[in-house]
Amino acid sequence: MTPDPLNRLVAQLAKLPGIGEKTAQRLAFHILRAPGEYASDLSQAIREVKEKVHLCVRCFSLTDTETCGFCRDSRRDERVLCVVETYSDLMALERTREFKGRYHVLHGVLSPLEGVGPEQLRIKELLERLNDSRVEELIVATNPDVEGEATALYLTRLLKPMGLRVTRIAQGLPMGGDLEFADQATLAKALSARRDM
Repeated sequence: MTPDPLNRLVAQLAKLPGIGEKTAQRLAFHILRAPGEYASDLSQAIREVKEKVHLCVRCFSLTDTETCGFCRDSRRDERVLCVVETYSDLMALERTREFKGRYHVLHGVLSPLEGVGPEQLRIKELLERLNDSRVEELIVATNPDVEGEATALYLTRLLKPMGLRVTRIAQGLPMGGDLEFADQATLAKALSARRDM
């Protein structure tokens, strides 16, 4: 028996990450109550993103042109390259409005238990890119978890012999954090990443 259209919509929305059944129901009812053109615009936007958005040929960020806006922007410093795990991480860094260099998206991290090695990431493309560029500093901005640390260490060992300055984003206590509630690893990182005032 085929589910009715409303239940089918709820089931599809519930497949989205972070969306449970109740949220999927709320979204479905919102779409149902909205004007007809809203549902049409939403479905068109979904179709367009699937048809037109792809990886930038240079940094592997998302774009609807051959190269993304970050790569085309001549105001960005091409001597500094920030390596991130995902496009979401790139966007998080962009929201700070602090980084003015260029990006390279790995599309994951090393995870031998899940069968993800260097060949599944955009590391080969990173090396090719570095051979043809003026990059002086490479910032490794992977997450501070086991896989992110392993990836950062792997990249450092791979890139240091190239004569590049390889740096890692600082880690430690978040702004507004409380020392007494921080775990030992976070406190240790905060101490080792201390800076002059």
